[in-house]
Amino acid sequence: MGPQHYADDEISLVDLAKLLIRRWKAMVVIFLVVVFGALAYALMQTPAYTYTSIYSVAEAGGGSALETPASLVARTENLYLGPVTRELIEAEGLTSLPFSTRIANPDNTHIVRFSSTAPEAQAERVQAHHQALLERLKADQDEALERRRNALERQLSSLEKTFEQGTETRSMGAAEIVSGALQRMFEVEAELEELEPGEVVQVAVQSLQQQGTNRKLILALGVVLGGMLAVMGVFFLHFASLVRQSLREESNSPGSDAGQ
Repeated sequence: MGPQHYADDEISLVDLAKLLIRRWKAMVVIFLVVVFGALAYALMQTPAYTYTSIYSVAEAGGGSALETPASLVARTENLYLGPVTRELIEAEGLTSLPFSTRIANPDNTHIVRFSSTAPEAQAERVQAHHQALLERLKADQDEALERRRNALERQLSSLEKTFEQGTETRSMGAAEIVSGALQRMFEVEAELEELEPGEVVQVAVQSLQQQGTNRKLILALGVVLGGMLAVMGVFFLHFASLVRQSLREESNSPGSDAGQ
């Protein structure tokens, strides 16, 4: 006996509507299961915020940074981040921090930015972590600024001696020496006045908007997915019932028990 073909393999839109109406209970069950699952997942999500700290790099005058922000980022990542993280972990009795801190230099700026994304309950730990990093960075910059200031002051002192010696000398090149020393003295004094220490602008300021997937969005996606799966589930149940019916018909047919 050749393969059997069913006239109801092709289904019209009316048949689809009837099928959905007949199996509305299954649709409701599938829809509710998916929606409640999405709701449970959304409720388990802890709202997180981004905490940002900003350090303004020390300036050497003329709008130039004492050290390039990129070098400060590299030094902080390689020298300060590890020890500060370990110290906070030991102090808090943790195995690891429940957040990570990213360090960057925004384009065309003289600032170093620290950012961490964490639940609001971790705000104090984030602040402690950022504060420790900022203190080490500022201390390092203050030392560099002091070295720069001392070098300029020594240079100024040397120029003042050269100027005094030039004014006391009556040689032909004395006037040129005095003029050059005086000009350089003005330049060094201006550099000293323009030295600006680094500054901590803000520490672990919380973002206004929550980070991550919003609960309302999760629930909305659950509703859409639930509707799709409810319709697909009804079609799958109908298909499964047709397969079972076909198997029963084949097992009950007269030729099923006879050998060929």
